[in-house]
Formats: sequence, C-alpha cells, structure tokens
Amino acid sequence: MGYMTMQHYTKPFPDAVTDTPRKPGIESIVLAGGCFWCVEAVYRPLHGVVSVVPGYAGDTAEKANYKTVCTGRTRHAEAVQIEYDSQQMTLGQLLKIFFSVAHDPTQADGQGNDIGPQYRSAVFYRDESQRAVTAAYMDQLQKAGIFSHPLATQLEPLTEFFPAEAYHHNYAQENPDQPYIACVAMPKVDALRRLYPAMLK
Repeated sequence: MGYMTMQHYTKPFPDAVTDTPRKPGIESIVLAGGCFWCVEAVYRPLHGVVSVVPGYAGDTAEKANYKTVCTGRTRHAEAVQIEYDSQQMTLGQLLKIFFSVAHDPTQADGQGNDIGPQYRSAVFYRDESQRAVTAAYMDQLQKAGIFSHPLATQLEPLTEFFPAEAYHHNYAQENPDQPYIACVAMPKVDALRRLYPAMLK
C-alpha cells in the first residue's frame, strides 16, 4: 500500500472556500481512503475530533465483516466514521486532511498495493450540505491544479455505517511496530504532525 507524500502535489494545499459553519454540537462524516487502520490513525490526533471508528460502508449488514469485505466482491469500502465538535473543527478542515495526508485521492479502487473496490477513495455524505461542501472542495482542488492526475474520490450517499470488529479499533496506536503500520500508517501520521501542527490535540 502506498501513502500520500508531498511529491503528489507541488502547490500549497488550500483551505476549503465552501465550508460548513461552526456551531455547537457533534457532527459526523464517513470517509474511505484505503486501509481503515491508516485513515483512523491520521484522524485520532486532531483537535476537535471526538471519536474515530473503523468500519464498513456501502452495502448491507450481512456483508459487513472483514473476511467478506476483503474478498472485494461486496459494495462495502473500509471506512472510518469521524465524530467531531463542529465548533472546533469543520468539514472543510477534515477534507483538507483527507485529500492531502490520509490517502492518495487520485488512485481508483485501491491504495498502493491494496487493490480492490473495498479500498476505494470515497466520501459517504449524510446530507446535502456534506455532499455540496465535498463536491465544491473537489472542484476547487481540480481547478487549482493541485494534483497531476484527476481525483478518483467517489461521492456516495451514506445508507448505514457498520463498525468493524473490535480488534481493528485503534489498531495503529496499539500495534506501532507491526510492519504494515510502521511502513504505511506512521509516515502519514508523521506528515500530519509536520504539515498541520496547529490542528493537533
């Protein structure tokens, strides 16, 4: 599996021009960007993030288990549900991390050597506001020429999110020396800390 590095884009990564308002309350968004261990590891340290839960989105409850999803023959993607304090964090800020650090949004149906629709890049939106903000940011990034290839991220309506099996939760933090985590997840966390120190807890 590959991970996003600065050579994928050469221009400064912009903030979202169109964003959600800051208001009291807890909001949530479901994002898919390859292995959910890695995406979870990126979002856990962020200021304003209340919880990050790995799981599955895109198909039925009967197919929402690791063994079945790993076959690549379901419509599920490995995803994370992020709950955040919408006074401290905006959807636009979460998307900036998603597109710049969490994964490579230009790779279709995979991330690095992890190939298949279960590793696709996707934003599962809960309502029209989330869809509109995400679509506008993707358009903003494309028009700015941030990436050398078109974005492959899919916008999909969220029907239901299914939490993954317990051993997947907080996997990277609990298994930092596991080779996959050390080679793939930790470089992303390092990039997050280097690029966005003001956004950390």
